[in-house]
Amino acid sequence: MKFLFNGQLISQKDAVISAFDHGFLYGMGLFETFRTYGGRPWLLKEHAARLARGCEQLGIRYDPDVGRMESGVADLLAACGLSDGYIRWSVSAGEGEIGLPSGDYGLPNEIVYAKALALDEPATRPGKTLRLLKLRRSTPEGALRLKSFHYMNNIAAKRELLAAGAAPGTEGLFLDGAGHVAEGLVSNVFWLKAGKLYTPSAATGLLEGITREYVIRLAQAEGFPVEEGLYGWEALLAADEIFVTNSVQEIVPVVALEDDQGLRADSGTGEAGELTSRLMGLYRAAAERNGNE
Repeated sequence: MKFLFNGQLISQKDAVISAFDHGFLYGMGLFETFRTYGGRPWLLKEHAARLARGCEQLGIRYDPDVGRMESGVADLLAACGLSDGYIRWSVSAGEGEIGLPSGDYGLPNEIVYAKALALDEPATRPGKTLRLLKLRRSTPEGALRLKSFHYMNNIAAKRELLAAGAAPGTEGLFLDGAGHVAEGLVSNVFWLKAGKLYTPSAATGLLEGITREYVIRLAQAEGFPVEEGLYGWEALLAADEIFVTNSVQEIVPVVALEDDQGLRADSGTGEAGELTSRLMGLYRAAAERNGNE
């Protein structure tokens, strides 16, 4: 397996980070996950912009260059023997003294991974079960949640699902500390009710996903009003359609709901709804056009 480490292709055995890197010591690092279509990264400008904003907030001197990122992804895919792939682009703060820093991080480390994608077509994509988690979503480290190395809350929630015997592929759903629907383990959540699309607001402490933002624009272009706000679990129980989004899985229909005891909590049809299916097709078509340009 090959990686990009600070712009150089290296093998897995050579992928080494110092024990004094503050990404390891203090979780000071950020990452973006995205996928390619026709070998080209999708929504890369948006991912790069979010990464740049996060690095600025953390005092990591790193300015992502979209052109360099594109060529790096192409080189990595070729080295891994992949025509398309899942990409994780990580930036760690770099080496520092033990103790909290007094200034910016001037020598960050850049680590890029690629792996194969599962075969998938929107028309035949299976739906997910969305299960309410007992564990609440942690609050962000700052004013807004960054896509950071701090993933203990997500891992603890994944362990909750496994311990409870949730079926493989089940997505966990976080509530925030006040009991509002926040986000999934690895996704943002949407639902349709009476012709309006709803999604939780950033006030819940969710990560404002790149795919989330794209889907909001896509739905609005299709004539559907979109409302961001604070909602309880009961809003999902009353929904006409539910789906989740992330940058690798795209848009995935939710075909069953479970409460935090694992009991089926909905009375849905068990199939993707009309708007969900439409958005799935539109999203994939736009991504593939980008890959063919």
